[in-house]
Amino acid sequence: MNLTIENILLIGSLLLLVSIFAGKTSYKFGVPTLLLFLGIGMLAGSDGIGGIRFNNPKLAQFIGIVSLNFILFSGGLDTNWTAVKPIIKEGILLSTLGVLITAVSLGTFVWFVTDFTIYESLLLGSIVSSTDAAAVFSILRAKSLALKTNLRPTLELESGSNDPMAYVLTIAFLTLVINQDKSFLSIIPFFLQQMILGGVAGIAFGITSKYIINKIKLDFEGLYPVLVIALMFITFSATNFVGGNGFLAIYICAVYLGNQNLIHKKTILKMFDGLAWLMQIVLFLTLGLLVFPSQIIPYMGIGLLISIFLILIARPIGVFISLIFFKMKLKRRFYISWVGLRGAVPIVFATYPLLAGIDKANMIFNIVFFISVTSILIQGTTLSIIAKWLNVGLPETQKELTPTDLLMAENPKAEMKELLITLDCYAVGKKIVELGFPKNAIIAMIKRDETYIIPNGLTKIETQDTLIVLADRPEAFDEVYKTLKNK
Repeated sequence: MNLTIENILLIGSLLLLVSIFAGKTSYKFGVPTLLLFLGIGMLAGSDGIGGIRFNNPKLAQFIGIVSLNFILFSGGLDTNWTAVKPIIKEGILLSTLGVLITAVSLGTFVWFVTDFTIYESLLLGSIVSSTDAAAVFSILRAKSLALKTNLRPTLELESGSNDPMAYVLTIAFLTLVINQDKSFLSIIPFFLQQMILGGVAGIAFGITSKYIINKIKLDFEGLYPVLVIALMFITFSATNFVGGNGFLAIYICAVYLGNQNLIHKKTILKMFDGLAWLMQIVLFLTLGLLVFPSQIIPYMGIGLLISIFLILIARPIGVFISLIFFKMKLKRRFYISWVGLRGAVPIVFATYPLLAGIDKANMIFNIVFFISVTSILIQGTTLSIIAKWLNVGLPETQKELTPTDLLMAENPKAEMKELLITLDCYAVGKKIVELGFPKNAIIAMIKRDETYIIPNGLTKIETQDTLIVLADRPEAFDEVYKTLKNK
């Protein structure tokens, strides 16, 4: 078949369609959706029945970086600051110290069991040191796991924020592999620069983006998600340009925006939720096409040994040391250790050694690919089982709605009240986006002069308006009353 534009679009759309239908039924058989996407890519590749020859690590890396932008940004938008705030210290330590300890302990093990140099071993350890945001977000949310005592926000915060640390370590140790004359201490300034500039840029771009979104007046609602996409890529690329960590910046920016009152926020959230799924499918299909299964077979033995060490020893060591100063039941620590899912991110990071042309680049890539597959297969299929076994899960009926769940739901199961706006209310003459409305409540509709208005952030509240307000619990209306009348 000649690779014309039409044929490429045909093949791509068919792969996408097959992936969606496969994903729809995969959980009935206990198989994580992401593994299906990866498998379809491999079947379509040069070693599979599709025979599509794709051997372009640079293009795969580009697709990976673009996809990770959407996945991390969408995860950040969906992060509830109220739920995250109580566990922010635990999350930060897991995403920094935990990643470092996992990388070093696994790297040391690889050094003992292979002929890798110490820097090559630490490079491999760094590549697979972080939990994968795409895997954790998709599996936890698709399975709708209800977990006790802040476990879910802890896991989602860690997975969304630890990729920057793994990226910095990967680039740092790759530099040491290439430049053997440099010392280990030479990576410290690089690390500090990446993390500090990334954090500052994330906050700065978050504040700036909120101002732009709420102040600019676009004629079409559909342009607001496009505006946010542009701001997302500017945040990532500008942060990288000044020497900061772009992944960290876009995640912090998204967390800030997700917890602010934005114009057309529901539209933005729905758009990014769909784009994140699209990017996950595209990313896993691309990486599936990139890998040659026949080249993985010789490394399956060592790959399985390293994977088992990572799951059972390196990851738990990183978690337990990171959380040593916090009061937390042993069962919860074990569960956090188990949800150390590796997915597409390590495979994307493994393309950096390939492009750098180091001696063991192909071996590292194939081992990392095998580790990611076994992690999703072993850990991803057992999250619910382990949660029940450790008694850290809740019945689905006890699962609390997040503000995003409430905002995104078509028919939310929530408390509803009609509130009349009188002349003395603070809200009179204010735009909804200016009210500072509670995060766990939304104005679903406004009754005005016998007509009903579906509001957006620019809608102004008028005297004698009747607001139809939805909240996730009755107590939330106390904050609603204060916002509307007593502020």
